Amino acid sequence: MLIIVGYLILCVCVFGAYVGMGGSLGALFQPLELVLIGGAAVGAYVAANTGKSMKALKNALPAVFKASPYDKELYMQLMALLYILLNKARRDGLMAIESDIEDPSSSPIFAEYPRILKDAQLMEFITDYMRLMISGNMSPYEVETLMDEEIETYSHEREVPSHALHVVADGLPAFGIVAAVLGVVKALAAVDQPPAILADLISKAMVGTFLGILLAYGFVSPLANALERRNSSAIKVLECVKVTLLASMNGYPPQLSVEFGRKVLYSYLRPSFMELEEHVRQARSAGKK
Repeated sequence: MLIIVGYLILCVCVFGAYVGMGGSLGALFQPLELVLIGGAAVGAYVAANTGKSMKALKNALPAVFKASPYDKELYMQLMALLYILLNKARRDGLMAIESDIEDPSSSPIFAEYPRILKDAQLMEFITDYMRLMISGNMSPYEVETLMDEEIETYSHEREVPSHALHVVADGLPAFGIVAAVLGVVKALAAVDQPPAILADLISKAMVGTFLGILLAYGFVSPLANALERRNSSAIKVLECVKVTLLASMNGYPPQLSVEFGRKVLYSYLRPSFMELEEHVRQARSAGKK
């Protein structure tokens, strides 16, 4: 949502200041310049990417205009869920949580945390590695290595759309110059015209440079940065699960394991020690009912 607010501030300040200086918005309305610059950028993007990467961008863009799901409340729920699972496994044995892991949608434990259950990638990460814990055939070091590889792969996949947008943003000023050069060529071809007509043609040519730079640094680049921040949040939640499960595999009790997970969170999302302890206590009390 903030990105829309930012776009509005950008447009009001840029075009408002231009009008305030006595400029005419009509002079900036050059639809063919937009077609030239935008079409060249889209064409370059299509040429440089695959169908899968374009589909990834299509799926990722709508989420940028919504609030991030990775807020403090989600992390509180995640750590409470991990605590309940690890505590049950420690009390009754790892096999006691096998049915919960194999069919989370039917598990009364997971049913208490619908936001976690709705996140397919997060659920897959939790259940896959808890299955490995139940199997007991891998050491904590081996599981950590596997987790790192999976997180790295997932991170690379999620970076594809933002990286592609950054490349487009880098190219837009150049396409703006292409539009300006073509406009100047057109103006030079009309050098025998009166000065007023020639000046009008040159001013229209300069609009191309303006549009290319504005689109690059005012619209596309911030969009790519917003995607990067969303990706970082999606990776951080997996790192929280990773640290918590590894702490449990290394013999730490559930209460201390979730504390390990709390420590890797960004400071503006990290609950305090007392907040987490109280939340876990409430989850534990609810689980006994």
